[in-house]
Amino acid sequence: MARKPQLLDRFGNPLRRSELTREVAAPTFGGARSPMLGYAADGLNPIRLTQILRAADNGDPVRYMELAETIEERDPHYLGVLGTRKRAVSQLDIKVKPGGKTPKAKEMAARVEAWVDRDELSGELFEILDAVGKSYSLTEILWDRSAGQWEPKRLERRDQRWFRFERQNLSVPLVLDDLGREQPLPAFKFIYARMSAKSGLPLRSGIARVASWVWLFKALTQRDWAIFTQTYGQPLRVGKYGQGASEEDRKTLFHAVANIAGDMAAIIPEGMMIEFAQMPNLGAALDLYERRCDWLDKQTSKLVLGQTATTDAVTGGLGSGKEHREVQEDIERADAKQLTAIINQDLIQPWMMLEFETTDELPRIVIGREEGEDLAALSSAAAPFLAYGYRPKAEMLEKMGLELAPKSPNSASQPETAPDEPDDGTANPSESEFKYHLNTRNGSGAGVVALQAETPPTGLSGDHGPEADLADRLETEATPAIGALMAQVEALLATSSSLEDFREKLFAAYPDLDAAQLSRVTAQAIFAAEAGGRAMIEDNADA
Repeated sequence: MARKPQLLDRFGNPLRRSELTREVAAPTFGGARSPMLGYAADGLNPIRLTQILRAADNGDPVRYMELAETIEERDPHYLGVLGTRKRAVSQLDIKVKPGGKTPKAKEMAARVEAWVDRDELSGELFEILDAVGKSYSLTEILWDRSAGQWEPKRLERRDQRWFRFERQNLSVPLVLDDLGREQPLPAFKFIYARMSAKSGLPLRSGIARVASWVWLFKALTQRDWAIFTQTYGQPLRVGKYGQGASEEDRKTLFHAVANIAGDMAAIIPEGMMIEFAQMPNLGAALDLYERRCDWLDKQTSKLVLGQTATTDAVTGGLGSGKEHREVQEDIERADAKQLTAIINQDLIQPWMMLEFETTDELPRIVIGREEGEDLAALSSAAAPFLAYGYRPKAEMLEKMGLELAPKSPNSASQPETAPDEPDDGTANPSESEFKYHLNTRNGSGAGVVALQAETPPTGLSGDHGPEADLADRLETEATPAIGALMAQVEALLATSSSLEDFREKLFAAYPDLDAAQLSRVTAQAIFAAEAGGRAMIEDNADA
């Protein structure tokens, strides 16, 4: 009997099923994976921050990760914009796409779809997105075997301080065991999320690395601002002593000057004097601190969200708000695609291989918003062709949420599908009428949209007056003229891959389109309309 092939994870680690049913990286109080967090930000200055970052560069992430946590705890603006970015992605819709059309492929997709429909998943994805700020996160998969089947029971975030990277590349993650020894990640046991702000090693490509410098400068400014605010409005105390004052007299004077701000009372020897000097431009000094903190907050907004308009309510000109929103949507879309790839690679694929023992026709999830399409532009572009007898394809109706209504008795002679070749121009466009009903199955509502070609003026045809003969002749000449022009347009349409492509080709070919015959016939039609109108007025006057 042939042995089953050995399953490997993406790092080449072999699967050991016995390790899947136990917690590998649970916290151990007092051990190597202690949940107690240090405070690397206390007493932070540029020299100490440099030391913390260099230690991370050499493979020791503990102080750096503690600093990243502290910044989120102490800077409301950084916490707000980072949380906005993570929540925007964690609450997006999730769809499951089968890997094939076989019953097994549909069964696998159904299993994934049932698991995705969990209220806890949004919170679990939010924890995985801790990688947005720190460049990477690790989440342990706790597998459930109670029903004899493999299924993820829950996803548990694990602190980045409990992991290291291989020394030779600083890219492959390792987990610390209970004794603090570095061990390879057990296969199919962890979701390793890499979401870097820039290219480079995981410990050098996170948003928190840049945010740490911004936060340091902001913290120093806030400290100076707090000191300034505490003494704002109080005058500068100056004590003067004579040349013969002893050391004891000087100490007495200094204590008096220092204590006068607290209780506004002091005792000094006779002959000594204290002057109060008022600080000029106190308002300007106060504004300086505020403007510096606001500027640093804007840099944080740019760092995390790529723009400032959605957080700082400042726009750079006409339309900049829309442009900033587009930047935010681009970042959201990129985060969603990265998270989709991570979940499929580290959770969905291993799960299906464990449960169904196959690597074929694996389902995949897709996280993100559906791309919107300009239906107004699509309708405007299609309306002229619908009016000349062409029927829309199923793809177009699906995009617009429409379905073709049953034919009315007046349109019994209308063909069911668009002709493969252009007609000979003998069809009367005024008889082309199409009605569409909104497809209520996709939630579009109910209603009717009618596209109908304009009917020719009733005053240009009939059995009374010489103008009728002219109108009949114009109609005979207009039909081939319109047909010739439409033949050129249809040729462009036949070679176009999309409506947008056709639109560009039509604009490019417009100067070369031969409309001379149609222009001549149009001019005659205008003349006929005017002549017919005059004749009708004269007939009514005679009557």
